Amino acid sequence: MQVIDTIDAFRAARKGFPRLGLVPTMGFLHEGHLSLVRRAREECGAAAVSIFVNPTQFGANEDFSKYPRDMERDLALLREIKTDLVFTPTPAIVYPPGHSTGIEVGGVTTMLEGAVRPGHFRGVATVVCKLFNIVQPTKAYFGQKDAQQTVVLAKMVRDLDMPLEMIVCPTVREADGLAMSSRNVYLSPDERRAGTVLYRALNEADRRFKAGERSAEALRKAIRDVLATEPSGAIDYVSVADRNTLEELETVPADGALASLAVRFGKTRLLDNVVLGG
Repeated sequence: MQVIDTIDAFRAARKGFPRLGLVPTMGFLHEGHLSLVRRAREECGAAAVSIFVNPTQFGANEDFSKYPRDMERDLALLREIKTDLVFTPTPAIVYPPGHSTGIEVGGVTTMLEGAVRPGHFRGVATVVCKLFNIVQPTKAYFGQKDAQQTVVLAKMVRDLDMPLEMIVCPTVREADGLAMSSRNVYLSPDERRAGTVLYRALNEADRRFKAGERSAEALRKAIRDVLATEPSGAIDYVSVADRNTLEELETVPADGALASLAVRFGKTRLLDNVVLGG
């Protein structure tokens, strides 16, 4: 496994792989990340992982400085599953002095996380665009847990004619249904237990959709009703939206929709989603 922290050195190493799958991460890896790396190696023959806590996607009052980091542990996990390349740049490498260019993806960045976290998706799109340019992957792998992010990045790839395939893989969950996330480490034991209500709420909406419910508002209410059983959670949003445009629906089509939510437990904000009928 080659661990590389400069762009020129990475590009030189990249030449040794005719096909390469990329898994962009911010580190503090869990089984969700590792499942993406395994799939990248299986489908492309070789896998690259980037580990970079991207400052431009954090707001002024968010957790950039406290975001969990453990490079030694991450590299040990990646070495164990035979990752080929690991790119570990510093902010000064990714954003050198004078850097002032950003990627704005229209439409799908204005709602949900975009409404709650202004500027977040500009930071995400910019850093991922840079990673795509540096790594030149055959395929790039992302988890469904960050559903809006996958929609935003897929639109960027289409709109800018980027020569790669984006692969969105199923959310990996703990045994009790909580979606795996690096930020779960912030949760107290009580908050960790309460957080399982997210998946229960989404499953209730999915159950009702499969039983024939097509009113999006009825499905949003069903989600909120289940969330209300855990009063320690503060809801940021509950959405039942078109899977491609992320616009809120009145009636859910037979082929489904994206049900998503964001809920705060103490200082920790949890996201989750399911594709209704999927």
